[in-house]
Amino acid sequence: MTFFLQLVVTGLAQGMVYALIASGFVIILKCSEVFNIAQGHFVLIGGYLGWTFLVPFGLPIWAALLAAIAVAIVMGLLIERLMLRPLIGQPVLAVVMMTIALSTVLGGLATLLWGAEYKAYHGLLPTITMTVGEISIPSESLIGLIVSIICVALLMLLFRYTKIGLAMRATAEDLQVVQSVGIKPTTVYAASWVIASVVGVIGGILLGGVSGANMDLALIGLKAFAVVLLGGVNSIGGAIVAGIILGMLENVAAGYLDPLLPGGGLAQVFPFFVMIIVLVFRPHGLFGLAHIERV
Repeated sequence: MTFFLQLVVTGLAQGMVYALIASGFVIILKCSEVFNIAQGHFVLIGGYLGWTFLVPFGLPIWAALLAAIAVAIVMGLLIERLMLRPLIGQPVLAVVMMTIALSTVLGGLATLLWGAEYKAYHGLLPTITMTVGEISIPSESLIGLIVSIICVALLMLLFRYTKIGLAMRATAEDLQVVQSVGIKPTTVYAASWVIASVVGVIGGILLGGVSGANMDLALIGLKAFAVVLLGGVNSIGGAIVAGIILGMLENVAAGYLDPLLPGGGLAQVFPFFVMIIVLVFRPHGLFGLAHIERV
């Protein structure tokens, strides 16, 4: 039982990081109805930025995090202004193809700047291990859980109580009404891409603190995509719950199912099996809204 609870707790921490990254998907989707295929590459860039500021630059963790967030803000603004804004009014498919091209560019940039080799910086994060009974929460997992909860809470407050947050929610509901009250959609789009970039970079640093920075971090975007589909594409709350579920399932599968297979690896695909089963019975996800069109 202790082993099971250990896997669940560690999966909870990992799932909250997935939920944080997936929130970037949801925000852009709600504002522009576009899936950002490049979200996983924001995570990739974040992992390498964390290593860069912590190891070669030797910054303390708080300064490295702030520096990475600053880079993420600039990156989000540049991407929206140079690559996405010219496509306003174009078919959604054109924007999706642009995000695919963006993911390729970011992946190539990461290889050019850092190479494809593994960059280790776990062990540089503060040591704050927590023990509850016989269950021990590793330092990196605990930091990831705390930071993810804080970031998700700040996002919820942003959407509920700030002007830009309310504008983003209104844009998701009715763009014409937003324009009629003098809110520029381009400002909302820029804010959504900045937020998606920032949460992706923070998620990359948190995951890099656990397993180091490497090109596989870009694949986290696929897991975040699964989180969005499972929770409901228009629900940040759904992304949080789905992220926790998938994180726990992945860890439990790694502990109990992987040893049963010669090559292992079932933990990586088991959450997707669960997602498929859920979507068969609830195509709009656990907390998504079903859209009914009159014909």
